[in-house]
Amino acid sequence: MTSRSIGYSRKSTSSQTNDPDVEALKANGCHQIFQEKISSRVKAKDRPELQAALNCLIEGDCLVVTSLSRLARTQSECIEILHSLQERGIFIKSIDGLLDTQANSKLAPLMIGLLTGLNEIERDLIRERTQDSINHRRKTGGNLGGRPKTSDKRADLVLSLRDQGDSYRTIRDKTQMGYSTIRRIIVAADKV
Repeated sequence: MTSRSIGYSRKSTSSQTNDPDVEALKANGCHQIFQEKISSRVKAKDRPELQAALNCLIEGDCLVVTSLSRLARTQSECIEILHSLQERGIFIKSIDGLLDTQANSKLAPLMIGLLTGLNEIERDLIRERTQDSINHRRKTGGNLGGRPKTSDKRADLVLSLRDQGDSYRTIRDKTQMGYSTIRRIIVAADKV
């Protein structure tokens, strides 16, 4: 029986593309590749393409991922998936070179625990730094994102130009504001 290499690619947002991962998986001998765009916060059991990839694997096959973080984001979830695969006689390989259970089968459980633990710590550190940045911006009055508020002076200018009979295009040209901003100001003023 010939073993197969089955690839799995996951991206977290729809703005990201799976193309680089798919090419890397093909370059590593994967003829069948499952790919999806789904948040890492979604549990493995609720990821349809991951489940399809896991279900099509048979003894002797190898699941290939670009990195373990694409497979699972928590140590416990990753260990659970990898343990299940090992029990079924399925190997796993990460293209980033950190894990290949076929090549180092005796050390695989140790490597899996260590690498997934480090991934989880890295994720927690990113979350912590992001929260620190948000707290700092709140304290210092910095921008927290979102649409900047149009000043009352600019809103008054838009309304004044509209009262003079200027078109949306003319108002846009004079104020350098977008149509949606101009319309929002005018609609809000009409409601009052």
